[in-house]
Amino acid sequence: MPVALVTGANRGIGAEIARQLAADHAFTVLAGARDPGRVEPRDGVVPVELDVSDPASVDRAAERVAADSGRLDVLVNNAAIGGSYTDSAADSDLGEAHEILETNLFGAWRLSQALLHLLREAADARIVNISSGAGQLEDMQGGYPAYRISKAGLNALTRILAAEEPAVSVNSVCPGWVRTDMGGSAAPRSVEEGADTAVWLATTPDPPSGGFLRDRRPIPW
Repeated sequence: MPVALVTGANRGIGAEIARQLAADHAFTVLAGARDPGRVEPRDGVVPVELDVSDPASVDRAAERVAADSGRLDVLVNNAAIGGSYTDSAADSDLGEAHEILETNLFGAWRLSQALLHLLREAADARIVNISSGAGQLEDMQGGYPAYRISKAGLNALTRILAAEEPAVSVNSVCPGWVRTDMGGSAAPRSVEEGADTAVWLATTPDPPSGGFLRDRRPIPW
């Protein structure tokens, strides 16, 4: 049975990705969350304590994956924080900006480093990075700079890992504006729609690598 680790899996898009992989694709899903008690109990979903901004927590989670499963086929880097959406680059709190980048970019980078040795051993390994259209350089605008920069950096990490790890499919996903705690109730997309492309990249035969996708189609960087 294939094994996936999904970060930020206690709510929103991460919880839906975990649910779909376990229920529809027969994965054992390790559902990473800072508070594993908040992961909804489901068949095939195993809560794992994981704070991607904490190196010690990442190390413990990686050791648990290796000890319990002995394998990893898919890593979904979904954990993210938004911060203040009213800031401009000129008046941003750089302390908060560091916190956002620590989770959204360095958290994914740190966890990928910790688990690449298992992914390299898998026959069909994938890394799916949950990014955002807010990180698209082609349409970069003002507003919430730390979040935008964190997602643009995550996209760069996707391209670098895809080039350096040819045996691993590595892609970024823009889920769109989704009704979650971060996206708000006015968002037009459901969590099922937001999770779809990530689940597809985790499960489709012969996936692309080094891409940025929304609705299963490439979009500009």
